[in-house]
Amino acid sequence: MVELAALSPCAGLLPIAHGDVTLSEVDLGQITLMRPWAGRQADLAAALKDAHGLAWPAPGRATGRAGQRAIWFGLDQVVLAGPSPDPALASFGALVDQSDGWAVVRLEGEGAIAVLSRLVPIDLRPSVFKRGHTARTQLQHMPVSLSKLGDRAFVIMGARSMAQTLVEDLKTAMAGVAARG
Repeated sequence: MVELAALSPCAGLLPIAHGDVTLSEVDLGQITLMRPWAGRQADLAAALKDAHGLAWPAPGRATGRAGQRAIWFGLDQVVLAGPSPDPALASFGALVDQSDGWAVVRLEGEGAIAVLSRLVPIDLRPSVFKRGHTARTQLQHMPVSLSKLGDRAFVIMGARSMAQTLVEDLKTAMAGVAARG
C-alpha cells in the first residue's frame, strides 16, 4: 500500500534569505472564514469576544496575537487564525474551515518594505501601513492578504495552489533589493 505524507504548501521552498530579508513559512493553525448572518454582525462579534477574547477587527485591521488572530478579510468577512472556532459562533454566522487552502509566509528584515513595494500596489510606508494593519491586495497578479506584524515583519496569505509562484515572486524581489544594497 502507498503511504501518503502531508506536506505544507511551501514544503521544500522555504526558508530563504537574501541580504537582510528572510522568507519563511508560517503555520497559523486552523484558518476559519467567518461571515455573519444578515443583521447578526454585532452578535457574532460579541460571541467572538466571549469565546476567544478577540475583538471583531475594523476594516483593514487585525486583532489578537501570534497563535490567535482575527484578520479582516473583506466586507463582513473575518478570518479566525489559530484556534478552532467555538461552536457557539455558528449561531450567528457561517464558519468555513479554509486551513488547507492557504499558503502563509512571513517576510521580515530591514528591506522587507522595499521587497513588498516592488510587488504590491499599496502604500507601505510606516506612517500609513502600521502594525496591526491588513489589506486584501495583489502581489504581482495574485490576490493575497497582507498583514503587518511589526516594523519589519509581514505575514502574507496566498492561495495554496499559487504557493510556488508566491515564493518565486518574493524571492526575485528579495534578490533585487539585496543586489542594490
